[in-house]
Amino acid sequence: MEGIDGLTLLLAGALGLLTGIGAAWAFGWSERALRTVPPQPEPEMDDGLVRTMAVLRSAAVALDPEDTVVRASPPAHALGIVRDGRLQHAAIRELVAAVRRDGVIRDEELDLPRGPLGHGRMLLQVRVAQVNPQFLLVLAEDLTKERRLEAVRRDFTVNVSHELKTPVGALSLLAEAVEDAADDPVAVRRFAARMGSEATRLSVLVHEIIELSRLQVSGALDEMGVVELDDVVAEAVDRARTTAGAKNVELVAGGDRGEQVVGDRALLVTAVRNLVDNAVAYSAPSTRVGIGVHRAGDLVEIAVVDQGIGIAVADQERVFERFYRVDPARSRDTGGTGLGLSIVKHVAADHGGEVTVWSQPGKGSTFTLRLPRNERTSTP
Repeated sequence: MEGIDGLTLLLAGALGLLTGIGAAWAFGWSERALRTVPPQPEPEMDDGLVRTMAVLRSAAVALDPEDTVVRASPPAHALGIVRDGRLQHAAIRELVAAVRRDGVIRDEELDLPRGPLGHGRMLLQVRVAQVNPQFLLVLAEDLTKERRLEAVRRDFTVNVSHELKTPVGALSLLAEAVEDAADDPVAVRRFAARMGSEATRLSVLVHEIIELSRLQVSGALDEMGVVELDDVVAEAVDRARTTAGAKNVELVAGGDRGEQVVGDRALLVTAVRNLVDNAVAYSAPSTRVGIGVHRAGDLVEIAVVDQGIGIAVADQERVFERFYRVDPARSRDTGGTGLGLSIVKHVAADHGGEVTVWSQPGKGSTFTLRLPRNERTSTP
C-alpha cells in the first residue's frame, strides 16, 4: 500500500507539473498573439457623409484625428482652402483646434487671402463641427460676392458717368457739325468718319465696363477647370495679330510649355490679351513684343515684354487703377479706355495670383502675371 501511495503521489506531481507548463505555454502564446495582432484599418467615412459632401455647393472638408484631409469637395480646392492634403489658412486651423479641445461647434466669418500672391481677398463663413469620434467637418460659404456688391454700387455710377461723357459729348457735337455741313459732302464724310471712331470707342468702353463690373461684383470664377496656358497664350496672341500687324509690331511667344493652372479659361485669355494689346498700343512701329511662360516653383509666370515708351516710376503704382491713364492724350489716340490693366488685376486676384510691372522710360515695360500652378504639373 505504501508503494501504491508513493506512485500515486508521483503521478499527481507529474500531472501538476505538466498542467503548469501547459498553462504557462498557453499564457505566453496569448501574449505573443496580442503583440502580433495586425494594426486596425483606418476608419472609413460613413456613406451618408460622403454623399452629403458630394452634393454641397459650399466648400466641405473632412479631417481625420491628425487633421489630415481625407475628403474635400471641388469648391474647397477652387477657393484654395485645401492644398497638398492640408488646410491652408491658419485662421481655419485655429477653429479646428478649438473644436478639438471642447467639442463645441464654431461658426465665424473670416477674411482670408485668395491665394499665395497679391492682395486678393475672400470673405468666408466657416463652420467647424465634430460629426463623429473619427471625423471633423469644415464647411465654408463664399460671401465675397455679397460684400463686394455694395462697395461696387457706391462708386460705379460716378466713374461710369464721368467716362461716358467724353464719347457721348463728342458724338453730339459731331452730329451738329454734320447737320451744319449738310451742303459740304467732304466735311460730312470727315465728320461721319469721326463719329464712327467715337462710336467704336464707346462700344469698347461699355464692353470693358460690363466685364470689369462682373469681375468686381462676383469675385468668383464661373467656369472653373484645368487650363492649358499654351492655348491661352496662343489665342491671346492670335486675337492681337491684326492690331500688331497694322503697326508692324512682331509678336513672339515662347518659354516653358505644358504649364497648367486651375481657373476660368475665357478670363485668362482676356487678361493675357489685354496685356498684349497694351504692349502693342504703346510700342513704336517695327518693334517686338514678347510673351513668355516660365515656371517658378509652385507658380507660373506669363511675362509680356515690349520695347515701348516705358512708364515713369511715379505712375507705375497707379496703372492698375480703374480709368487711370498715364498719358490721356495718347490714350485717346490709341483708343485706350483705362480699364484693361484693371481687368487684368482682378482676373489675377480671383485666380489667387498677382500682376506686376517693371518699366523704365524709353526702355520699355514688362508686365508679369503670376498664378498658382496646377498641382498635377508641380514638381516634387
